[in-house]
Amino acid sequence: MNSSFYNILDFGAKGDGKTLNTAAIKKAVEKCSQNGGGEVYIPAGDFLTGTIELYNNIILKISAGAKLIFSNQLKDHKIISQRWEGKVQEVYSPLIYAKDSKNITIKGQGIIDGQGQKWWELFAANKLQYPRPRTISFEKSSNILIADIKIVNSPAWTINPIKSDKITIDNVSIKNPPNSPNTDGINPSSCNNVHISNCHVDVGDDCITIKSGTEKSSELVPCENVTVTNCTMVRGHGGVVIGSEMSGSVRNLTISNCVFKGTDRGIRIKSRRGRGGVVEDIVVSNIVMKGVLSPIIMNLFYYCGEGGKNKFVWDKNPKEFNSKTPVIREIHFNNIRANDVKTRAVFIYGLPESPIEAITFNNISITMADNAQLQTPAMMSNLEAEKQRGVYCNNFRNIDFINFKIKNQVGEKFELINEK
Repeated sequence: MNSSFYNILDFGAKGDGKTLNTAAIKKAVEKCSQNGGGEVYIPAGDFLTGTIELYNNIILKISAGAKLIFSNQLKDHKIISQRWEGKVQEVYSPLIYAKDSKNITIKGQGIIDGQGQKWWELFAANKLQYPRPRTISFEKSSNILIADIKIVNSPAWTINPIKSDKITIDNVSIKNPPNSPNTDGINPSSCNNVHISNCHVDVGDDCITIKSGTEKSSELVPCENVTVTNCTMVRGHGGVVIGSEMSGSVRNLTISNCVFKGTDRGIRIKSRRGRGGVVEDIVVSNIVMKGVLSPIIMNLFYYCGEGGKNKFVWDKNPKEFNSKTPVIREIHFNNIRANDVKTRAVFIYGLPESPIEAITFNNISITMADNAQLQTPAMMSNLEAEKQRGVYCNNFRNIDFINFKIKNQVGEKFELINEK
């Protein structure tokens, strides 16, 4: 046996789609780790398994013709303590997981199937004691590569690195049903130096979301130095989203050369009072969208989650500006084309005590849909449904529109309210 190559068949795995291979895969991973690292090889076949934990210097190779099928039996999955939706809590372990590790790769032309249907049903019936597992998550790890694989039916978020550094996600295809709850595609949280490229994401929630924890996080770590390029986003609630978990701040993000088709929103930045954090220095360029509700949303009255519909959140009267006040500034949009837009060309709603500021739109062309239905452009309280409207800005400062074109809108092209 090659001392750096570990075929799971040699450790007793069976690719019949019925045998539970958790123990066999664990033996292969541990032997690989004990020998300093190498490749754990999943050959062609259907391999049913529970939780897989990886360690330093391991390549998990899922070959062409291989399908890694994760058990939908709750007993086959560990319970760990990990950040979920912004705070640390007891959760079902991610299906593939590592902590305090480095130099890990997951690659190959094979398929990872999270078998999410049962998890979604248990979640809808409120029959889960712990939050559902994500498909892949790394925590406090570095030098991570996820490449070329296809992931389907994630029980919850699909790829979720946390407090990690130097992450590359390339040529990954993610497909979760459009009605599957909280099955986001790629969610780096409090990570640095993240590169997401050449991916196709078709999911039941946001396609790519940049996060940094909530006000309930014990440790606030920013998400910084992130690139998203050459990706296609299909359906989903948002194409590329920042927040609403942004208490640790999000900085230095570029989104370029992407196509969004049928996502509810295109670029979406969301937060609310009490959450704190700064979103700044974001550049979005060379984007084509079709069939979105609104291409660009920036909303500081976001109401989803615990306490989101309290008066403190939705009250339009100014509050004290302090460390719990969220800030959005220095966001720049260039060369964007959006067709068949349903609600608003642009929707920006800052706080009276924290106006959204220093925003530029350059070379933007937006065409509203002919037969749109009434819908709300953003998720906030007391917002009426509308369709085919132009730009709406409320509580803002220093927003520039350069070569900005809107076609087929109903009413005024620009509604600019409460400029500070």
